[in-house]
Amino acid sequence: MIKFFEKDPYAPIQYAYDVERVLHKSKSNFQEIMVIENPHFGKMLILDGVVQLTERDEFFYHEMLVHVVMHAHPNPKRVAVIGGGDGGAIREILKHDSVEKVYFIEIDEDVINVSKKFFPTFSCGIEDRRVEIKCMNGAEFVKGRDGDIDVIVVDSTDIIGFAKSLFTVEFFKSVRDSLTGEGMFVTLSESLLFHRDMIVEVQEAMKRIFPLVALYTTTIATYAGNWWTFSAASMKHDLRQIRREPKINTKYYSDEIHQQAFLPPKMYEKLMQKRLEW
Repeated sequence: MIKFFEKDPYAPIQYAYDVERVLHKSKSNFQEIMVIENPHFGKMLILDGVVQLTERDEFFYHEMLVHVVMHAHPNPKRVAVIGGGDGGAIREILKHDSVEKVYFIEIDEDVINVSKKFFPTFSCGIEDRRVEIKCMNGAEFVKGRDGDIDVIVVDSTDIIGFAKSLFTVEFFKSVRDSLTGEGMFVTLSESLLFHRDMIVEVQEAMKRIFPLVALYTTTIATYAGNWWTFSAASMKHDLRQIRREPKINTKYYSDEIHQQAFLPPKMYEKLMQKRLEW
């Protein structure tokens, strides 16, 4: 059996996966796209040599990316997802009955099409009448908007390459201006084990722009460093507090997970003061 060796530019280790079949391989205008099948993880989506998701464990990532802010918000009606061409974040957002409109902003249309073909359980919500697909740069989408979105979710690739525009102070300013007075924002922010300096940089940039900023985590077996972080911001409400009782169907997320996922205050202080060592 052949092996796929991941090419993660920020990981000090290299993951290797057995490959039962290569199901797809192509190059879009933005990145290399590959789908392989692994005996343990099932089908895997790989972009530019880095694993983005697998059938076996994608729910840890998508549920935690989406449901923390969606349950912290009192009544999310208009939501924007930037990135996430596989459709997993869209699927989770549409579980909330309050949602009336979802802007799906994915720069690479090829990722959407490949996901629709090989990952139908992830992309199942893309065709929903509430979803509007815009194939464009997410930074351009939020630029100049005027406070009309309740929740913005960034589901991008790592903080390098063309995704880097989604982690700048200018982008965070545009996000803030796009949010309603009770709006919330969340983005992936890499591994607490491997990428502490990146996390601190993102948190500091967000603190310059948003009234309330927090950091929460989950474990994901197929992401470098495994201990994955999400940087979230709110215009008004405490992100730790659940404002709507979770009634949706999830595999991992729950009210208990929500409240325990945030970094404890003393540990967060050590992180931001760059005193967190291991």
